[in-house]
Amino acid sequence: MELGKTARYASATAALVVLASSFVFVVRERRRPTPLSPRLFFLLENPLTGAFVGAPLLVGRLGLAPGMKVLDAGCGPGRLTVPLAKAVGPGGRVVALDGQPAMLGRLEGRLRAEGVKNVRPLLGKLGEGAPVVEEGGFDRAVLAMVLGEARDRAGALRQLHGALRPGGVLSVTEIFGDPHHLGASTVLKDAEAAGFRLVGRFGAFPAYTLNLEKEPVRSQGTSG
Repeated sequence: MELGKTARYASATAALVVLASSFVFVVRERRRPTPLSPRLFFLLENPLTGAFVGAPLLVGRLGLAPGMKVLDAGCGPGRLTVPLAKAVGPGGRVVALDGQPAMLGRLEGRLRAEGVKNVRPLLGKLGEGAPVVEEGGFDRAVLAMVLGEARDRAGALRQLHGALRPGGVLSVTEIFGDPHHLGASTVLKDAEAAGFRLVGRFGAFPAYTLNLEKEPVRSQGTSG
């Protein structure tokens, strides 16, 4: 009986310690927008978060077709990059942008292991002069749990707007518990200021995705 109580007490204490540590970590990290450390990427690559922000789910929300060009902004070790590359096929292309060399190193290892050839890793940070190549050349851009890490969110969104072709879509996903989590209203307000319009919304709590379109070019001579 006493052993059972002791075990329950120990479990409850351990849970409280983990909860308190997580709270301290989140509060500390929210004060300084910084990319997620490679050591902590397990927080995003596990069965629990996979149920809400798993690669098949997020890729399926993009409306991809063979031959498309996709920008995976803040790609990390390639959690989405590889599925994106497979979805657009050999005739398509993915540019995988990240500001951490260690993340790109992991991505390159994953690409070799899976034999994926249509990905270009690129070192740089959004909103800080990142060389996002091909102004107006992308059909889709993806920001999965990344926007809150940007030191200049407005600059990052403007840069993504410029990278997309008219009618191209930026897909932003956020999950509650991420130290740099942004609410949907904040993301939408910032995105609209950068020239995007909302064309799709998926999920709510604990994770959501907003699909934001760069206004297509209107044909001349149409009457309003």
